[in-house]
Amino acid sequence: MGRKLAVLGAGAIGSSISADLTKAGHDVAVIDQWPAQVEALKSGGLRVQMPDGEVKTPIRALHLCDLASANLEFDIVFLAVKSNDDRWLAEFIKPYLKAGGVLVGTQNGMNDDTLASILGRDRVVGCAMELSAEIFTPGLVKRNTTHKTTWFAVGELDGSYTARVKEIAALLGHAGRCDVTNNIYGAKWTKLIANTMTMGPFGLLGLGNSEAANLPGMFELSVQLGRESLAVGAALGHRTEAIFGLRADEFAGSSDENLVTAMKTLLGHVSRGRTAPIHDHIKGRRSEIEFISGVVSRKGSEHGIATPFNDAVVEIDRAINKGELKMDRSNFELLKKKVTK
Repeated sequence: MGRKLAVLGAGAIGSSISADLTKAGHDVAVIDQWPAQVEALKSGGLRVQMPDGEVKTPIRALHLCDLASANLEFDIVFLAVKSNDDRWLAEFIKPYLKAGGVLVGTQNGMNDDTLASILGRDRVVGCAMELSAEIFTPGLVKRNTTHKTTWFAVGELDGSYTARVKEIAALLGHAGRCDVTNNIYGAKWTKLIANTMTMGPFGLLGLGNSEAANLPGMFELSVQLGRESLAVGAALGHRTEAIFGLRADEFAGSSDENLVTAMKTLLGHVSRGRTAPIHDHIKGRRSEIEFISGVVSRKGSEHGIATPFNDAVVEIDRAINKGELKMDRSNFELLKKKVTK
């Protein structure tokens, strides 16, 4: 219990992790750039509502500007921000990470090499995750995945098993199930595939996950998105991994069967919620689809692999970000039109 922990990012994901770590008795500082959230946490603590209960706890919260005079250094930092913000926040936290400290990217996307280029490969541990939550009111999180359906996998970037990765898994075990993997890049890419099948198209529509998944033609389109993402991952050398707590034998079918298994498992965990880009678009923020479907498009182009379905998702998402389109269910027809040219 003597380790100094930080959660950098007090949005829905960071707040959920912070609440569980704090409740378990760990020494946690939560640091964020949203002033109203930090003030709410300082004055009233954090309330996390889940389908099967509630976590309510005081939180030690800091504004970014507080850290310079707080005289703190951390053993483990959980980076819980959108991929758009990971570079500058890695630079920001670098002076406050102890010499033997480590940063864990509890994010979507494939950001570990970027983080390692700033902090060093020996100071970054990879993390794949499924924790669905949303926040619109400071101090109050609606968490859609319970502790039982929340899942993490952590791993060293070189695939080795170390004491620190086991320690990190034990910490994240307070928030959900946490596996240790020697294939963290494969686990993260497999999660990215599932995200391109769901988060990508759903985020254009503004619909809840269940409603979006049940639109006529969505399943077939999602499988096409997944096939592209799988092909690009194979070209990059990423080996798919059983994720979301699935056993290896549950993830041992044909490529299409595994895509469907991953998608259905993900939707089973997050059917009550809305995917993260929807929260961003509602708040007028740029989504992180460039770091999910956009990665498939860019890497596919580099390797000569056509990715028309992911390209179309990225194109429509960019138009929403620029205010040229509104997030709306009619974008599903636009998406289908773009991929059937």
